[in-house]
Amino acid sequence: MKYFNVAGPCIEGDHYMLDATERLHGELVELIDSKQYFVIHAARQTGKTTLLINLANKINKEGKYYAVYNSLEKLYGVVEPEIGMPAAINSFAIALENYQLPHFGQFKENLDMSDYLNAFGLSLSRYCRRLDKPLVIFFDEADCLSEDMLISFLRQLRDGFVNRSIAPFPQSIALVGMRNLRDYKARIRENRETLGTASPFNIIRESLTLRNFTEEEVKKLYQQHTDETGQIFEKSAVELAFEQTQGQPWLVNAIACEITERQLKKDFSIPVTAEMVSEAIQTIILRRDVHIDQLLDKLKEERVQKVIEPMMLGEGGKLDRMSDDFNYVKDLGLIRLDADNKAVVPGNPIYGEVIIRTLTYNQQMTLQSDERFEHYDMPKYYKNDRVDMNLLLQDFQQFWRENSDIWQERYQYREAAPHLILQAFLQRIFNGGGDVQREMATGRDRLDLCITYKGKKYPIEIKINRGAQSVEKGVEQTLRYMNTLGCTEGWLVVFDRSREKSWDEKIHQKTEKPDGKTVHVFGC
Repeated sequence: MKYFNVAGPCIEGDHYMLDATERLHGELVELIDSKQYFVIHAARQTGKTTLLINLANKINKEGKYYAVYNSLEKLYGVVEPEIGMPAAINSFAIALENYQLPHFGQFKENLDMSDYLNAFGLSLSRYCRRLDKPLVIFFDEADCLSEDMLISFLRQLRDGFVNRSIAPFPQSIALVGMRNLRDYKARIRENRETLGTASPFNIIRESLTLRNFTEEEVKKLYQQHTDETGQIFEKSAVELAFEQTQGQPWLVNAIACEITERQLKKDFSIPVTAEMVSEAIQTIILRRDVHIDQLLDKLKEERVQKVIEPMMLGEGGKLDRMSDDFNYVKDLGLIRLDADNKAVVPGNPIYGEVIIRTLTYNQQMTLQSDERFEHYDMPKYYKNDRVDMNLLLQDFQQFWRENSDIWQERYQYREAAPHLILQAFLQRIFNGGGDVQREMATGRDRLDLCITYKGKKYPIEIKINRGAQSVEKGVEQTLRYMNTLGCTEGWLVVFDRSREKSWDEKIHQKTEKPDGKTVHVFGC
């Protein structure tokens, strides 16, 4: 029986899977037929390796070309070409043997490995001369290469490409990884971000991105399970899975795997519901599987912080969408542009949630374990079937006054520290009984929160005081957010980071009632 795969490339016959070539197939065939060299880049675990292996197998079956898939992952961290190039040649020779291509045993024949600046290119040229059909190569994990090893590798491929009219060389080569080629360059020299104009691989025709699943493709994937087992994914479950993952392939599979194998323990008589999808998402977030951990480890990088922090603060003016940093974070899948290509938002709601949880995790643990914070418990704030949000935020004001200086020092994301500390505070109170939903989008100049507790919604806006109009603008934004949620009461928290003002000036509370609705304003 097939299953939803969450580890490694998908294998036909073993896993539920979609044809990855459909997400790029037409473009790839055209590039290969026209003898082009190109780059494919996409975030981790989006199906790149599955695509390459399946495409290589398909090309070999069709018989027009020979195709080879070769991962360069073993060369990670090897910067000296005199060490890395022989290893790369040996790795490619093994790949040829795996595919049982003609003359594979002669690939390294009479090759001088000590001539590491020419050996790989020469061996490829000699091998192509022996073949009766053109050769296509897919180099996976190409962005594992760095420094002089990367330069030498790319220059040998470029030299072979340029001289193809004189000496045989592969018909088409793809470099595949998480990063676009410009980010290979950024890793070549510690004190220099690019190679300038003398690029060692300025021959690429296209730089392609492997897109996520569409909602229809998510439905199609889940339908494979239904066809085999009879277990139905309700329409609302499929819609929620797509909305929360935005079609990110690993997440789509992980949700289905969590439900069918762990929640329901392969009892295929029970339909999969939206409630099950929500539960599975929370489990995946809290469990921090390898996929999520690897991705969120990137949050420690300064270039990632430069993009993520303004997004959390809603400050779009600080983001240069043409910069390498912005495109690097986008390529990682941590961010995307919204449907109107205006706002920068998390790659999907699940990533948005785990970004905040990761950045606030240590503070949440402190709040849970330190006996000084034991009086911040949900029973204190739940009265008459409602959360007393005013009392809760009054307590936060006092907490912020007493602890802000110390707690802000603990954050790498110093500018976003007020937002993160408030969210850690709220998460500690509502853990296990409520839901804290976040909407991050650069350009809004605020962060939207919606706390749901026992079926009731409590919208909260968080802003940094940037001047005299901040509160007035914040009230207007809170009203719009309340209208979106269908609420008549909301809360605005405005942080004043001015060192000239006293705490008595910063800490205040007032209530406004525009248009018959209620907005409570809390200054911090």
